Amino acid sequence: MAARTTKPRPPKRRAQHPQRRQALPRRPWWLYATAAAGIVVLAVVVALVANRSGGSGETATGLPHTSDYHSLLVSPNNPQSLLLGTHQGLYASRDGGRTWKFDALSGDDAMNLARPGATTIWLAGHQVFKKSTDAGATWQDVQPTGLPGLDIHGFAVDPRNPRTLYAAVAGQGLYRSRDGGGSFAPVSSDVGGNVMALAVMPDGRILAGDMRQGLLASPDGGRSWKQVLGAQLMGIAVNPGRPQRVLASGSGIALSTDGGRSWRSVLDLPDGAGPVAWAPGNARLAYAVGFDRVLYRSSDGGESWQPVGEGS
Repeated sequence: MAARTTKPRPPKRRAQHPQRRQALPRRPWWLYATAAAGIVVLAVVVALVANRSGGSGETATGLPHTSDYHSLLVSPNNPQSLLLGTHQGLYASRDGGRTWKFDALSGDDAMNLARPGATTIWLAGHQVFKKSTDAGATWQDVQPTGLPGLDIHGFAVDPRNPRTLYAAVAGQGLYRSRDGGGSFAPVSSDVGGNVMALAVMPDGRILAGDMRQGLLASPDGGRSWKQVLGAQLMGIAVNPGRPQRVLASGSGIALSTDGGRSWRSVLDLPDGAGPVAWAPGNARLAYAVGFDRVLYRSSDGGESWQPVGEGS
């Protein structure tokens, strides 16, 4: 088991800027029908200044100044304890997102965080695939067979079986492991290569946020897919206590109360939203990271949202 990373920060990287989006029709963002051809793909990162203090142990108010926000995880034991995955590593908050401190894995791109149990956490991203079995205190590299590469843009664990994992490999497709990450086999070459958000429902359906095809759903383990939502998504989160409630983020935040079959907008954000997460210990509590460098909080099951620090 590898110890927590304490290596110094890598040299400062120039912040990557998202491509300019085409103007959308003036109607709810989740109803925007995206055609397979001619779509302007949203950039993976948000244009923010690279964090100068990452790895220094300093605590700062507000979201860290990193070049992107990729993933978000809420502790099952403490809904005020959050873990944020960025291009520069992991940041932690112990006060519900009001202040943040660099936590671990400097320089590793934490595009995905998944916590199937109290102590197990998976991390996957650009050329990184790691697992922690002690709630993030230490990490070990995972080197499975069967994957064409480790540029994993989407990752999910089947809630029915924590040994069943799904990995969406950039430019390749969707792959599945049935042995806890030891090996993977291809599931689909049509879906997965452009997937940025991935989730598995308790009934086995797979939800995949494809940047070209919109939100897709598969009822048969990835063999067939149907478009559910014509919107480009950056995040999907299934409520572990009330799985019929699902959050999706992209041009804002949308909520489904029927397991991802229908959607309605609950928060519009001009700059868009990235990772979203439910609190496992409180089915009414959720967090979402806006690309306006604001952390939003919902205390009513995703129905309404407020910036952290304003009545939260």
